[in-house]
Amino acid sequence: MEIPTIEIPPIGKIETISIPLPTADVPSYIPMVVPPSDLDAVEEPEGTTSEKKEEVRPPVPPSIKLPVVDIDLPLPTTAVVTTATYAAVSAVAVTTLAQPFFDTIKKQIQKLMLGKINKWKEQRKNKKKKDSLEK
Repeated sequence: MEIPTIEIPPIGKIETISIPLPTADVPSYIPMVVPPSDLDAVEEPEGTTSEKKEEVRPPVPPSIKLPVVDIDLPLPTTAVVTTATYAAVSAVAVTTLAQPFFDTIKKQIQKLMLGKINKWKEQRKNKKKKDSLEK
């Protein structure tokens, strides 16, 4: 009795592709020099007088504290509220005044289109009758 055998070919070396490492252009910038915040003011020599100006700070906007979530919710300024109110009132006024004009135009266009569609249907109907009579 002969036992079947399988001949496996020898394993060859598998060469891999070499991939170069990626390169990148690194951006550069000129550093900005900022003096430290704890610098003392320059002392003035004696005999000169100067008036110190008071700093003008903008008013702190009002806010509401929400008690449940402990968040200060800032309220809009009067300028923002005035602008929003003006925009809302003008939009409602224009819509209210323009509505009748748009309704009138819409009705006239619908009448015109309906007339054109009915005329087209009538022409198709007459053409079909004429074609059927000729056959």
